[in-house]
Amino acid sequence: MDRILEILWELHPDVDFETAGHLIDDGILDSFDIVTIASEVDLDYGVTIPAEALTPENFNSARAIYALVERLVKE
Repeated sequence: MDRILEILWELHPDVDFETAGHLIDDGILDSFDIVTIASEVDLDYGVTIPAEALTPENFNSARAIYALVERLVKE
């Protein structure tokens, strides 16, 4: 989880990602941010986020992103 938070803070250091729960819905993360996050996840965790997983539900919070990564690592 710590690395996910680091990635997010690198993109938007002014956001409290530990409590934010509507990152997509509130317009905090945009499509370029999602691409960056997906790329960093691939580099750091060795998993590729498939296109069908690029949904608001999977990126609306740091916890949701982390849960997605955990699922992908287990596959």
